[in-house]
Amino acid sequence: MKMFLDFLPIVLFFAVYHFSGDILLATLVLIPATLLQVAFMWWRYRRVEKMQLVTLVLVVVMGGATVLFHNPAFIQWKPTVVNWLFALAFLLAPLFGGKTLVERMIGKAITLPAATWRRLNLAWALFFMALGALNVYVFKTYDEATWVNFKLFGMLGLTLLFVLGQGIYLARHMPRDTLSQNDQQKDDV
Repeated sequence: MKMFLDFLPIVLFFAVYHFSGDILLATLVLIPATLLQVAFMWWRYRRVEKMQLVTLVLVVVMGGATVLFHNPAFIQWKPTVVNWLFALAFLLAPLFGGKTLVERMIGKAITLPAATWRRLNLAWALFFMALGALNVYVFKTYDEATWVNFKLFGMLGLTLLFVLGQGIYLARHMPRDTLSQNDQQKDDV
């Protein structure tokens, strides 16, 4: 449910753009959809993740600038800014508390050597930097419709491939006793 809610504003943006061909109208739908998404998350779970708030602020500010100035460049830059902020968060997290962001997110589920956590964290940071740069390349090189398709399908597809690669990497680097414990737990069920 949460994953669906995370993608709902962008799916609405895509659908409105697809049917209208108007990026300003799509942006006008994106802004309240993102506001409603965050409001619903607060109402339902009584918490909102920091990056959801950052995304909300960027959607309102950059989407508002797109509509106000009739310039799609503002909303086209938003994915880059979000991805680069993600990259920065991954890079800076170890300075605050010593643990990498990846370890904070999944460290309770698996145990890995510190060097592996650092490599995973760096991989995520580099991925987000590259995704942000790729977004700039696409919106500066291709037409608006291509960018809208890339924003939904390209970025999502690349993220899913990266997550799959991370899963393969994690499986290779997990201690054997962790793998056997997981197998044992499955056998017990």
